[in-house]
Amino acid sequence: MSNTTILDTNVTVQQVINWNPFKAVLSMTPCFFFLYVNLVMLVTLRSKVVFQETSRYILLTNMLFVDSINLLVSFLLYIFAVVRVQLNGIICLVIVVSSDITTPISPFNLALMSLEQYIAICFPLRHAEIATSRRTGVSIGVIWMLGSLTSLTDVIVFVITGSTFDIKWGYCTRPLVFHLKVHEVLNKTFSGIYFTSVGVIIIYTYIGIVVAARSAASDKMSANKARKTVLLHLIQLGLYLASLSHESIIIAVYQYLDLITAVNIQYVAFLGLIIFPRCLSPLVYGLRDQTFRPIFKYYFTFGLRSTVKPVLI
Repeated sequence: MSNTTILDTNVTVQQVINWNPFKAVLSMTPCFFFLYVNLVMLVTLRSKVVFQETSRYILLTNMLFVDSINLLVSFLLYIFAVVRVQLNGIICLVIVVSSDITTPISPFNLALMSLEQYIAICFPLRHAEIATSRRTGVSIGVIWMLGSLTSLTDVIVFVITGSTFDIKWGYCTRPLVFHLKVHEVLNKTFSGIYFTSVGVIIIYTYIGIVVAARSAASDKMSANKARKTVLLHLIQLGLYLASLSHESIIIAVYQYLDLITAVNIQYVAFLGLIIFPRCLSPLVYGLRDQTFRPIFKYYFTFGLRSTVKPVLI
């Protein structure tokens, strides 16, 4: 479930620069921008007590934190591949394990956010009782444990089988570290279970919210907003699932296409499958929130566009 990035070893830095002088900037600019946006959002979420004690904002904080880590790791690995920086096997092992742990957290977090929306619409009178900050924290701890299962299993198999790295130095990819067939089978099995479970939960909550929205006693506006939010969760889950195919796509294009075309496709795949899915969280869940948005704008512009800091306990 790793999002490590590879580049053909025959590609030199000068060749990449000569072919695509603006694409390196095109790749780096969205990374820098959304890392900044995520950082500002995290600062905003820690600035008010209401954000620290409300379930949906706690889940948003976890989502932003995980997406920022994945975005930063993917960006660094991409740059290392482009400029031909070779990492020691041990260092690569740490990076791959870290990526494998954090990658499934975002889909799990989407499931929790969908459940929170479902409870708010279908059980409004019990929402405050069920979706407490303590239970939300426990739920986040559980999904972090679940996200660690793949890496823990891989490391155990790696140690038991007495595996070694294919080479001492190389481009950091998952196959460089976990190159046995059993690792590939375990990775696909866990990925299938994770994404199927999350997909079922999101679809179930979406159907539940749609049914509740038709009830005469429901808040139509809140129900429709929740329905759209859960639908966005489902779309984002599809993008996360598509990002798992990134490495396979890159390997295939370098095998069957010419070098320049393969490099161009790698740029597009990196932006579309790695960067874009991890840039949706601030747009979907932050800027649509009427309570959060004015405070975020204040911090994002360093207070230059507002004479008074928004007040919210």
